[in-house]
Amino acid sequence: MQKFKGTLIPIGGNEDKGMGNDEKHTLEFIDEGILYHVVKEAGGVDANIVVIPTASSIPVEVGENYMSAFTTLGCKNVTVLNIRSIKDSEKEESIQLIKNADCIMFSGGDQSKITNRIGGTTIHDILLDRYKNEEGFVIAGTSAGAMAMTNEMIAGGSPREAFIKGAVTMYKGLGLIPELIIDTHFIQRGRFGRVSEAVAKFPNLIGFGLAEDTGMIIKNGNDCTVIGSGMVIVFDGHKLTHNNEKVLDEGTPMTIANLTVHVLSNGDQYSIKNRVVNVLPIEAAFI
Repeated sequence: MQKFKGTLIPIGGNEDKGMGNDEKHTLEFIDEGILYHVVKEAGGVDANIVVIPTASSIPVEVGENYMSAFTTLGCKNVTVLNIRSIKDSEKEESIQLIKNADCIMFSGGDQSKITNRIGGTTIHDILLDRYKNEEGFVIAGTSAGAMAMTNEMIAGGSPREAFIKGAVTMYKGLGLIPELIIDTHFIQRGRFGRVSEAVAKFPNLIGFGLAEDTGMIIKNGNDCTVIGSGMVIVFDGHKLTHNNEKVLDEGTPMTIANLTVHVLSNGDQYSIKNRVVNVLPIEAAFI
């Protein structure tokens, strides 16, 4: 397993952006919210943050929302880089922004747009190199931005057809964390079957289902800590005793036996290399 010096923060979508009206909501956003953690990992409010709304169909509005959220957190150096084509990924000004950033923040939308417009470009190469070699460099992504971090990327699939072979569509992602398959809006959109089929296709990989306003801080390409208000569901298929995914015709119900599933919440930890959970003690909930 290759080690990486940078930090990844995949987020399940719909993270708090500090837009509540009450004072308590604002204080929680500033002191505990997911974007607070993103800023902290990037070095604080002076960090150079580049927001990339490539996946979104409304990139201007999305960029403005993140500008507002990071400004609320006290950030002083936030730029929106709206990449709409492969040519944009090869522009010198785009390349320089990526080279100088402390944090890259990918928005939600359609993850295939990220891989089609950035995958294989100079910007992609820089992201991979910096994530591999630079301690303190952060790549965060919400929803589509999180799903695009993997190598085997979920591109689509309806929950109504869960556990039917062919219900999930796979595509090549950016390959930042090749040991994982990531799905988002996981609880809210009932995507249990989608990740199960993806793990059946690639049983050597680990599936992460991220609820909304929930993320993982991943350090060294291995050490994961849950942040946010929801849950992360972990799917480990490396000990499957029955998996008929490869022999079934598309549209056929699947059989998967001995799939290991963990439900993790804020503060819980997971080792990708060892496939080991480290949860907060039960007593901590009453302190």
